[in-house]
Amino acid sequence: MNGMHRVYGALLVAVSLAAGLSGCANTGSSTSVAVGPDGKVQNPVQLLGQLPLPPGAAIRAEQSLIIGAGDNWVGRVVLDVGRDFDAAYRFFLETYPAQGWTVVSAVRGKNSFLVMTRQERTATFEMVDGGMMGSSVSLTMAPRNAAVMVPKKP
Repeated sequence: MNGMHRVYGALLVAVSLAAGLSGCANTGSSTSVAVGPDGKVQNPVQLLGQLPLPPGAAIRAEQSLIIGAGDNWVGRVVLDVGRDFDAAYRFFLETYPAQGWTVVSAVRGKNSFLVMTRQERTATFEMVDGGMMGSSVSLTMAPRNAAVMVPKKP
């Protein structure tokens, strides 16, 4: 298994663990979110805190899984970033490091990947260039040093 697959496997396990722990820990509080008729979240700051999104980006609510709210959320957010894929890629690559995120890995292509860390959090961006159909970004946020359990072969 190469390094990139290990990173994604670790992130998947970390998000799963966070989801399980969050589900057990604080079931009494919930965040109500306004979703428009197009299925897109109306006020992303309500969910994602101060995490910047490209201008015009919209959260695809039906494809996203957000646990918690504000600056401590974990999970996956799927964004519609429009037709200018290059501008969206540049936005994440320039804006996040300016806010203290460290780029761990950057792969550029029709499917691009960025992995960044800041304090105790890891952000993974999977970006798909959809051309005229519009591009999308899947942003996965997870704890940086989550305990990772490697599945055993039966």
